[in-house]
Amino acid sequence: MTEQRHSALAIHPIAVEEGDGEQLLRRRQIVRRTRWLVLIVLVLLALGAARTVIVRIANARALEAGTAERAKQYVQTALPRVPTAGQTLSLPGTLQGFVQSPIAARASGYLKRWTKDIGSRVEKGELLAEIETPEIDQQLSQAVAARAQAASGLELARSTAERWEALRKKDVVSQQDLDERRSAVAQATSNVAAADANVQRLKQTEGFKRVVAPFAGVITRRNVDVGDLIEAGAGGGAGRALFMLAQTDPLRVYINVPQAYAQLVKAGQPVMVTQAELRGQTFKGEVARTSGAIDTTTRMMQVEVSLPNKDGALLPGAYVQVSLPLAASRTLTVPANALLFRAEGTRIAVVDAQGRVALRAVTLGRNYGENVEVIDGLQGSDRMVLNPSDSLADGDVVAVAPDQQPAKAAPAGTKREPA
Repeated sequence: MTEQRHSALAIHPIAVEEGDGEQLLRRRQIVRRTRWLVLIVLVLLALGAARTVIVRIANARALEAGTAERAKQYVQTALPRVPTAGQTLSLPGTLQGFVQSPIAARASGYLKRWTKDIGSRVEKGELLAEIETPEIDQQLSQAVAARAQAASGLELARSTAERWEALRKKDVVSQQDLDERRSAVAQATSNVAAADANVQRLKQTEGFKRVVAPFAGVITRRNVDVGDLIEAGAGGGAGRALFMLAQTDPLRVYINVPQAYAQLVKAGQPVMVTQAELRGQTFKGEVARTSGAIDTTTRMMQVEVSLPNKDGALLPGAYVQVSLPLAASRTLTVPANALLFRAEGTRIAVVDAQGRVALRAVTLGRNYGENVEVIDGLQGSDRMVLNPSDSLADGDVVAVAPDQQPAKAAPAGTKREPA
């Protein structure tokens, strides 16, 4: 290249002079260092690009794995259980005296005096009140007189018949006349018997002037006072009775058991009775008898409970709650949150060993609140899905969550029925 060409390109030729060798060497070192620096920068850029690509590939793979993981449907499962403890049925009831009766008068008159008031404990045969019966007294006197009159007529008829017997032997009177006298004797005898019966009736009626307790108990009501007019037979209405007497030991409680539980109630079964006013106290009783039939109107069975009350803590007429423990049934129970209510009916989602879902049609029994009886459609080895989603369908593949929660057995809780 000529000097003119170098001038045109603004490149000054390197003069090979003394002292220019060091400058040339320095320029060569600078060029070499520049090349190395560029090479290092290029290597660093390549490494950064490679790292970015690797990180992006790893992130893509992690995203794909996370998406696949989140796409899985995890479920919790449980097995149906057979309850080991029965349910306790709580029903309302009203305490009644074991024997409870209105005490009425059998004789009419005026109340002379009463000897027992409300709250009094009486024994059988103890005097409660006395009644004045002037009309019955006069009727008894009249009946005694009528009896004496009939007796005198009988004596006359007998003596007449004896005389006519003697005359007949002498053939003075006819047989017809003798038969008439014999008939008069029979008639007079019947009149005396009727008069005796009337006297005894009035004496028995006079005995009712003393009103006595027919059994031992407590006077719960007194409806009369001294001087009141007493009418015989007024006990037809409890409000008109002289007294109300109740036997308070033991007591009776009548409860109505729904038809669904009627088969589980048996005579001799223990019960627990509680009263809201007597906090913390429970009273033990037992089922005395059942009606053995379902009332067609209420669809309930009447049950009588016998309750000892030696200390008198319970009062007749009080409202109580009767807790009736029922025997455990052998029917499978499932949690209520395992049920699916679809248009085609109640279903339970069952998972097999491969994680495939099958919706089973089931027939439900009694509802215990947290658990429900399954009468048909489920086996004890079937694994149910808890809290199934509405979108769950037949054939879906699910993953069973590791923290499985077993189904709870039917608790011996309290099932309350309306009064």
